[in-house]
Amino acid sequence: MSVRENRVARPLIGVSTYLESGARWGVWELEAALLPVGYPRLVQAAGGLAAMLPPDDPSYAAETVARLDGLVIAGGPDVDPARYGAERSPRTGPPAPERDAWELALIRAALAAGTPLLGICRGMQLLNVALGGTLIQHLDGHVNQVGVFGPHTVKPVPGTLYADIAPEGTAVPTYHHQAVDRLGEGLIASAHADDGTVEAVELPGQAWVLGVQWHPEMGEDTRVMRALTRAAS
Repeated sequence: MSVRENRVARPLIGVSTYLESGARWGVWELEAALLPVGYPRLVQAAGGLAAMLPPDDPSYAAETVARLDGLVIAGGPDVDPARYGAERSPRTGPPAPERDAWELALIRAALAAGTPLLGICRGMQLLNVALGGTLIQHLDGHVNQVGVFGPHTVKPVPGTLYADIAPEGTAVPTYHHQAVDRLGEGLIASAHADDGTVEAVELPGQAWVLGVQWHPEMGEDTRVMRALTRAAS
């Protein structure tokens, strides 16, 4: 048996992407599906193969998820408040309808299939919305400087999946102004910031489902992603 044949297959982890107009590289300025390189690098460091999932017709979500071993819903723009029955706050960013529709469909497909699922920042918020929860449209103290990820400590809730991954208080890279308000059906809070903000949620049951409010792809702690890739193996 060759060395290549003897390798353990790495799980295929799909990561949702941005969809942006006016992206620039070389001589080009075009609409592009984008993903900060920290996401695939974190998947790779955690033992997975990364696949980008740009916005698509939501009717293809189940077919897409069926080809994956695990799913990551990436960070990004604010969720449209109409998705959870709220009026738009003046401090809520512009909507991203293609991403909202596609990523909500991916989340629901992953939940239905039992595919391991990790939501990061916006991804955690969308997980909450997909299960009927609501969001706080603005809170202060979680963005230290525009365009700069700042650290703060999150503390796990004992007995949770997240506490098994990181049993101690941990300084994490954060950049967000929205957060979970009312929890979606079945979700529990599994970590909090010092000000009480919900920093992680999970869905107890047979499937591996976790959302974190911070950005593990911007730090060096691979434990959350390694837990996903183990569940996806």
